[in-house]
Amino acid sequence: MPSTFSRALLVAVAFILPTLAHAAQPYEPKPFQAAQAANKPILVEVTAPWCPTCRQQKPIVQQIAREKPDLVILNVDFDSAKDVLKQLKVQHQSTLIVYRGAKELARSTGETDPTAIRGMIGKAF
Repeated sequence: MPSTFSRALLVAVAFILPTLAHAAQPYEPKPFQAAQAANKPILVEVTAPWCPTCRQQKPIVQQIAREKPDLVILNVDFDSAKDVLKQLKVQHQSTLIVYRGAKELARSTGETDPTAIRGMIGKAF
């Protein structure tokens, strides 16, 4: 029979691992351009740590990331990446932009409905 510590460790791992599966990486132009050139499905998330809507979107995006490992997820920090926001024509945090290669397929701001977010991302597959 597992010890109390072992059970606690298993429970902690069960809650921590799903959050690690969210393969988002900070937005950088070169990986973005490389994913576009490779015609990959891309999700650009514009988030802010203080944004409650962003926090609602995060577990939905994490679940989709687990289901669609080919999805490239790039995170743009709303507070510090003003040049990227200008380039992507983003005015608000909690913006999600879906691409397949260089073509933008969908964009939303403030969307927290899992079905709608899945539908947007599904357009890239």
